Amino acid sequence: MTTQRLLVLNAGSSSIKFAVYERAPDPGALVTGQVENITAAARLIMRPADGKAETIALGQTDHVAALQEIMTHAVIPTGDGAIAGVGHRIAHGGLEFTEPTRIDETVVAKLKTLEPLAPLHQPHNLAAVAASHRVFPDAVQIACFDTAFHRGHPWVNDTFAIPRSYYDKGVRRYGFHGLSYDYVTDKLQSIAPDIATGRVIIAHLGNGASMCAVKDGRSIASTMGFSALDGLPMGTRCGQLDPGVLLYLLEHEGMSTAEITALLYKESGLKGISCLSNDMRELEASSDPAAKEAIDYFVFRIRREVGAMAAVLGGIDAIVFCGGIGENSATIRANVCEDMDWLGLQVDASANAKNALRINAGTVPILVIPTDEERVIARALVAALPSD
Repeated sequence: MTTQRLLVLNAGSSSIKFAVYERAPDPGALVTGQVENITAAARLIMRPADGKAETIALGQTDHVAALQEIMTHAVIPTGDGAIAGVGHRIAHGGLEFTEPTRIDETVVAKLKTLEPLAPLHQPHNLAAVAASHRVFPDAVQIACFDTAFHRGHPWVNDTFAIPRSYYDKGVRRYGFHGLSYDYVTDKLQSIAPDIATGRVIIAHLGNGASMCAVKDGRSIASTMGFSALDGLPMGTRCGQLDPGVLLYLLEHEGMSTAEITALLYKESGLKGISCLSNDMRELEASSDPAAKEAIDYFVFRIRREVGAMAAVLGGIDAIVFCGGIGENSATIRANVCEDMDWLGLQVDASANAKNALRINAGTVPILVIPTDEERVIARALVAALPSD
């Protein structure tokens, strides 16, 4: 009998992250990886579940060709290469899309209207949808949305204090990184059910960073808002910014909207403050005072949000770190929780250095949970596929 495979894609402007799964009730990844530097000197990096990572130079490559290379090098070697379904991470689902959705022309048209709300992500997500339809025309294609997890927010969290007519038009806080928060809250149910039903702050810290206040498994508040620019400083994104700064840049610096967009999305955050790098590993290794200042600002903003979310939740029963920085930087975790005894947060230095599951020495659990957004999409794919 033919064994079906599932393909999960997370596409950006110059890369496609992917994971290949065997179709199963709770699928596990057979191989993960990414194609980097699309349109330039592309390379395919693969990490088989039972083997060593491999890198293959591809040369000049577009998104369609990149998918074909993924098919050749990652899908076919895992079995017969039959792809039953392709799942896509889509940054913005707006008000309408709150569940995994089968993709057709009508859905794509609606998602294109949301591109101004996620200009760094949505166009490339949809480019991968178009490319995968060409490479895998017979596969079921579904979209999973980073905004969906947050759609049950209280009204006071989602509104801005501008004329209400704009809220009715969709100018409101949406929240992002929902697939990561979905995975972590589900994981808590299995490893710490007593915590899963409580008041939890989840910190998804990486090149993109946000935090979410979760109560009984549901999102109550999130640091990201109308766009993926809001909240915490990120690798190259500014995070929270006084809107008066935008007016100043327009009126007194003479900048165009395109120039401001590039500034806030690509030249700000850790990169902008440090004038060195958007990579936390490089900043932690640097002796440059500006690198330390960038780290200090990053930590300061996280600590502010911990306090704010504790207030929203009426206290906290646990804090969870995930994402590339959250999962791997013992320094950031320790600095965030320093002098937080008043919230019951205290780090066990030895457990923290080992990136252990539980790193708390105080009364409130502090957990480190590697997130797996691709697995959330794979599970949604299994549910969407017709039964045999």
